[in-house]
Amino acid sequence: MDEAGDLKVHVNGHHTLLLHQSVVCTFSGRLRAMVAQEKKRMKTASRGGGGAEVLMAIELAGFPGGADGFELVVRFCYDSGRLPPLRPTDIPLVHCAASFLDMTEEVRAGNLLVQAEAFVDDGLGHWTWADLLTAVKSCDSLFSSCLLDKLLSALFSRIAVGAETLTRSSSSTCSSSSPDTAGGRPSSAARTPESMKPSCLVGGREWWFDDVASLSPASVEKAMRVIGCYGAENKNLTLTRFLLHYLRRAATLRKADDQGCLSGLADTAVHGVELGGGAAAFSCRGLFWALRVASAAGMSRECRRKLERLVGKMLDQATLDDLLVSGDGGGVYDVSLVIRLVRVFVSSVKEEKEATSPSPLSSSSRERMRKVGRLLDKYLAEISPDHGLGVSRFLAVAESLPDSARDCYDGVYRALDIYLESHAALTVEERGTLCRCVNYGKLTLEACKDLAKNRRIPPGITVQALSSQRLPKLPNPMSPSRTPRQVVVDEEKAALRVDLQKMKGRVVELETACKEMMGHVKVSRTAANKSLGGRGLPWMC
Repeated sequence: MDEAGDLKVHVNGHHTLLLHQSVVCTFSGRLRAMVAQEKKRMKTASRGGGGAEVLMAIELAGFPGGADGFELVVRFCYDSGRLPPLRPTDIPLVHCAASFLDMTEEVRAGNLLVQAEAFVDDGLGHWTWADLLTAVKSCDSLFSSCLLDKLLSALFSRIAVGAETLTRSSSSTCSSSSPDTAGGRPSSAARTPESMKPSCLVGGREWWFDDVASLSPASVEKAMRVIGCYGAENKNLTLTRFLLHYLRRAATLRKADDQGCLSGLADTAVHGVELGGGAAAFSCRGLFWALRVASAAGMSRECRRKLERLVGKMLDQATLDDLLVSGDGGGVYDVSLVIRLVRVFVSSVKEEKEATSPSPLSSSSRERMRKVGRLLDKYLAEISPDHGLGVSRFLAVAESLPDSARDCYDGVYRALDIYLESHAALTVEERGTLCRCVNYGKLTLEACKDLAKNRRIPPGITVQALSSQRLPKLPNPMSPSRTPRQVVVDEEKAALRVDLQKMKGRVVELETACKEMMGHVKVSRTAANKSLGGRGLPWMC
């Protein structure tokens, strides 16, 4: 071999190597074709202009791994086709470089590509968990998909074997170590997802969640496809919990080109929640958490409806904190979501009633409705100060439950009072419209007395509310069965009846005075028109 090389190779425009054509072209089909093309070009140029012989130079743009990857290839070529000492983490780089340079069996028997694949097949079962995880990450940066399937299958096979081994080794003591310490080496064949039993959960997470969550969305999506659990095929509860854990982390770090993968993974997680047990496997709070995570990742409308249906059916188990979901519109809170969930709940209760018998709701169903009613009253009071909450949205929440869901409307009235206080610019008509959500007949005496003194309530509504109060005739004051408390209540009701009569009389007087004033205004305007020759006075208000 000549001492001086006869081929100058520029790698990605940053590194230059002087090589021998006879060596590298023996193994690389791509370099062989590029050299042949360059020789043809140089031959044509020499015929036209002549001149001294120029050293041949070719450009390798977009070479995977840059100079480090090309150096591994060159060492293979100059060592007569023998693999240099490699670490498992080098294999993705070597495999990708061999594919790029067309170092296949058609070019030369026992070429780099087939040797790299054999290295993986023979040694994959002996790699450590850290080596396997790093190799998968390397495929992300190298965009190597052909090797990624094998590595992902081995990764999840290791997870399945590790879960089984840890479960067998101790049912009471959990280990957070990798499966490398659990004994045995798994094969590279992928295990079925059913073998991935929930084991050693710490805060709802398996030992491998954080490690696998460091992979890119494309790799996680590929993994779900490889093990047959992508989309509607996902019925595995452990994988579903992992996806929710992954999406929560990925949503804060996502890039623009990750959105498609994240949306698909969110849908996969929703299918897993639905098919993996739903309400039996997740608490109401857990379903709300899944809804928040999947929404942030961009799940489809169909999956949103499925998940909201699961959540809505368990709404009687929710807390106020569960309902306070941040809004993405004009308001602070996602009021539309709560309205949809209440509708699902009411519909599910009606379906249960129809399925059992046409008789009225059972005592358990009525109690569930009352719990949701009390919850909505708290929710209304919490969202009422929001200046982005319109009148129609407030009414939609307040009226989303049937009247039978509330034995008392004091909570609705308190929320209404907070809303009126926070929205002082409302017109009389708007305030009157808002008051329609209150059943005055179900107000306590204390609430009704407060309403009567509330200046934010229109007078007509106050009269209507007081008229709706059931004020029975006072019993015989000498009745021996009356307690001191009943005496006080009866006296308050009597005073309330007197106030009502006074208020009705005052309203009639105001209406009469208003009619008289309107008559005087019309007479004055007619007289003024005549005095001004038919020209009317300008409107002052």
